[in-house]
Amino acid sequence: MDRELGNPGAVMTSPPLRLGPVDAGEVLTLQRAAYVPEARAHENIDLPPLLETFEQTKEALGDPACFAWGVRESGRLVASVRIVVDGGAGLVGRLIVAPDRQGHGLGSSLLLAAESAMPSSVTVFRLFTGERSVGPLRMYRKLGYVETHRTPEEHYELVHFEKPRVRTDGTVR
Repeated sequence: MDRELGNPGAVMTSPPLRLGPVDAGEVLTLQRAAYVPEARAHENIDLPPLLETFEQTKEALGDPACFAWGVRESGRLVASVRIVVDGGAGLVGRLIVAPDRQGHGLGSSLLLAAESAMPSSVTVFRLFTGERSVGPLRMYRKLGYVETHRTPEEHYELVHFEKPRVRTDGTVR
C-alpha cells in the first residue's frame, strides 16, 4: 500500500504517511500532549481529544470515511490530522503537532497536503477550534479558512471555519 502523500513542503523532513488503526497508540499519545495547552487555555480539562480512549482512536482511524495522515521524524510521530468525508464536505479534526515542533509550519504543511489528497467529491473543508486557540486561529485564517459562526461552550466559544476546495488551476470546485 502506498502510504505517502505528494510534495511534503519545505518544513517536513519526510512525506506524510497514511495512518490507520495500528497507529492508534502513538496518535493518542501525541493527541494528549498537543491538547494539554488547549485545555489550559480554555480552562477545560474535559476536551473531547483528551477524553478519547485508545479504542475510540483505533475505531476512528479504521473508519473508511476517515483519511488520517501523519508525519514522522526519525521514526517519531510528530504531527497528524484526520479528515472525515461527509457528502461533499471534508470535516477536518484532530490536527495535532508535538509541542516541541509547533510553530514551524508543520501543521500548515500537513493540512494542505491532506486537503490535496482528499477524494475529488470533497468540495469544501470545515473545522472548528476554541476561541482561545491563538495559533490555530491564525493558521486557519492564513490557509484561507473563513469563520462561519460560533457556538457556545461552558466558558468559551467554538469558532467554526469553512474553506472551498481549490483546484490546482486555481478554480473553486
